[in-house]
Amino acid sequence: MSHSGRMRPRKILVETNGIKRDSASPTTSTLVYLSLGSNVGERDAQLRDAQSRLGAAGRVVAASSFYETEPVEFTQQPWFLNCAVALETSQTAAQLMTSILRIEQEMGRRRVQKKGPRTIDIDILLFGNVIVESKELTIPHPAMHLRRFVLEPLAEIAPDVQHPVFKKTIRELLDALPAGQAVRRIPGSERAND
Repeated sequence: MSHSGRMRPRKILVETNGIKRDSASPTTSTLVYLSLGSNVGERDAQLRDAQSRLGAAGRVVAASSFYETEPVEFTQQPWFLNCAVALETSQTAAQLMTSILRIEQEMGRRRVQKKGPRTIDIDILLFGNVIVESKELTIPHPAMHLRRFVLEPLAEIAPDVQHPVFKKTIRELLDALPAGQAVRRIPGSERAND
């Protein structure tokens, strides 16, 4: 225990590409997978802008094609463009969430209606093999295994990555989904990775 009476945070070993790394080390980077979506304005331009802005939080090492997807839950809104991004970051999960919320705000995201239209939406899907359950943040994303609009793009860039809770690959989770939500890949939308 520290002098303030609170317990010190314990170090979490994060496995990235088979290499165990100490997440408490400031030089450690973690491979993180994100889901990006937009259904207001120039959707493709906003996804590209968000990918570029994520460079302030780490290095984008892969990005999927764009997928046009029908809205779920609140369906009376325009269709989305979605993609998945792999980001190497030295930030903690909480720091990355703060960076993401800042990007969303700078890009005009206003949270006026739950699941409603948005200029940009960025969700942390996986943060290495770390499992986070707090009031502010849950990783892996608690609904990712139910969402075709998340799994289709993610399977494009990370089909063999394993969900740390379900112990199934992204491809296996995608294959287990029932038919339903329309998800269409946009040909020629692949990003040349820097």
